[in-house]
Amino acid sequence: MLVEHVGKPWRAAGDPALLNGERIMPVKIELLQEGKTIIVRVSGKLTSDDYLLFTPPIETAIQQHGKLRMAVVMTDFHGWEVAALWEDLKFDLKHFRDIERLALVGDRAWERGMAAFCKPFTTAAIRYFDVGDEAKAIAWAQES
Repeated sequence: MLVEHVGKPWRAAGDPALLNGERIMPVKIELLQEGKTIIVRVSGKLTSDDYLLFTPPIETAIQQHGKLRMAVVMTDFHGWEVAALWEDLKFDLKHFRDIERLALVGDRAWERGMAAFCKPFTTAAIRYFDVGDEAKAIAWAQES
């Protein structure tokens, strides 16, 4: 498994948002199956700067492999700043047909609702999994 840390160090749930006075990147990208499956781990609140750092590896994988499979694992996730929500929408529209399967993993009711909310923005098969079923979510995302 190739693990790629994007930007600054990963902030796990409960860790402070600053390390040595610098903001810690709340996103981690893991590339599986030679980049055909991507796990995006998010925590905290996403900013537009976060999108500028973590979307290029995803776009590179799309260029290399065509359609991708993704699992988005939300841990202590607090949503998006307004500008980040705009970046997310632009990404979704640009890559409307580039994601085959999208597994969403979380532990909050609103995260479960994201599975229904995302459907108009992608042709991907979308499924929500509770945080305890992360391994099942990743396995489902990788299925052919």
